[in-house]
Amino acid sequence: MDAVEKANTERQKRWAKDKKVGEGTYAVVYKGREIATGRKVAIKKIKVGQFKDGLDMSAIREVKFLRELKHQNVIELLDVFSSKTNLNLVLEFLDTDLELVIKDRSLVFLPADIKSWMAMTFRGLEFCHRNFILHRDLKPNNLLIASDGQLKIADFGLARDFADPGYKMTCQVITRWYRPPELLFGCRYYSTAVDIWSVGCIFAELMLRTPYLPGESDMDQLKTIFRALGTPTEEDWPGHTKLPDYVPVGQFPRTPLRELFTAATPDCLNLLSKCLIYEPRRRIGAKEALNHPYFFAHPYPSHPSKLPKPAIKNTLPLEEVDGNVDLSGPGPAVKANPPNKLKRKHSSDDLNGRSIARKLDFTQHTGDR
Repeated sequence: MDAVEKANTERQKRWAKDKKVGEGTYAVVYKGREIATGRKVAIKKIKVGQFKDGLDMSAIREVKFLRELKHQNVIELLDVFSSKTNLNLVLEFLDTDLELVIKDRSLVFLPADIKSWMAMTFRGLEFCHRNFILHRDLKPNNLLIASDGQLKIADFGLARDFADPGYKMTCQVITRWYRPPELLFGCRYYSTAVDIWSVGCIFAELMLRTPYLPGESDMDQLKTIFRALGTPTEEDWPGHTKLPDYVPVGQFPRTPLRELFTAATPDCLNLLSKCLIYEPRRRIGAKEALNHPYFFAHPYPSHPSKLPKPAIKNTLPLEEVDGNVDLSGPGPAVKANPPNKLKRKHSSDDLNGRSIARKLDFTQHTGDR
């Protein structure tokens, strides 16, 4: 047994799987514990053998980025070990997610509660962006909530680095209801603004208690956005008509946010509007958002421990345990359509999965892009 295999065996012995809490095409999630301390954890077992060309790149990305990100508002990767042909991610165990909180009608939100969830989301996202990482799938069920009320960004399977601004990226990311218009128009060069749009949609959803922009297809998503925010002009968004997948969608007038968000303060509406600006370069950044007057005005954000929370259930530590992204978006009385699922792609250029499971030394950061 070589040194890498020996270290892997030692790591594997630290953890015990107690109960399966979810299964998808590509992964199984267990509630587990650290044997020495009894600490509860989540163990996400990725089925390496499912992939013809090796290990799914979403698993590689998830390991890579979570090894790099240590922040109270980002889910913590505690360990990684291989078992036969499976890769196991040991994650902190989190009780619930923001989608379940939003949908639980027995819970009453105060403006200070929404402010607290938004502050934690922006803090976690600012840390990701400061480290040149785009999340590319922010939505309420990827914002998990710990027993002490801390909100943590999770599911980095679609994340990627953006240190090279000229690097072409796929536009087929971010669950549709939270996807910005530049991606719907096929933009392949983008940056942190795509995550900020998603946060704006989550912000609106917290106030409405229902998804803000629930489109049924990509074209309907654009219409839904334009009905809510008005059809952009060249002045609003210079150059958008030259994007690869641009098509005229129709002319819709802009509806003032005040008409829908009647109870929101002026500062609240100002921050929301800055998250949902059409021109990506003019959209507010996460750091700037944290310094917005909204967070410094009364009422101040609730302490995380005081935030409303549903009764604890066996919540999955990651909502999407398979390798798919549900592009229809979560929402009341809406079921996911298989045609609306985007499979996380892996190519023949990916590393061989069986080789990774046996040999990859997780004491070092992986070096893939």
